[in-house]
Amino acid sequence: MENGMNENFMRMAIALAESNIEQRLGGPFGAVIVKDGEVVAGSANKVVPENDPTAHAEISAIRLACKALGTYNLSGCEIYTSCEPCPMCLGAIYWAHIDKIYYANTKVDAANIGFDDHFIYNEMACSMDERKLPFVQLLRDEAQPAFKRWQEIG
Repeated sequence: MENGMNENFMRMAIALAESNIEQRLGGPFGAVIVKDGEVVAGSANKVVPENDPTAHAEISAIRLACKALGTYNLSGCEIYTSCEPCPMCLGAIYWAHIDKIYYANTKVDAANIGFDDHFIYNEMACSMDERKLPFVQLLRDEAQPAFKRWQEIG
């Protein structure tokens, strides 16, 4: 895709972030999902208005794109995000099979204004028993049949 088009899509993501701030709806983040040179979905951060800590711009845009395209697989799509994705959003982008990420601000830029995800990256590198949030495994034997059934019919 032509660089000018990429810049236009990024400007859309940035405009969503700026609008979110002006409307006092939440954090300064916006994302646009594009397929075949056409915008499929776009969203700003909706954490505050939706009382949903998972409603980051990228995840909100992914949800909208999946509904618009009638699929959970966004292969063939690209995402333009006003900031380098946090660990949660990066995971969602991978799970959605998006082909490429374009970003504007970096995770360091985000940390400098109070959106610091460094502790999550550190936690992910720790073993379960070293993490700050306790992990307790329960009833694995009772949960296994669902996985076995999935393998049989999947």
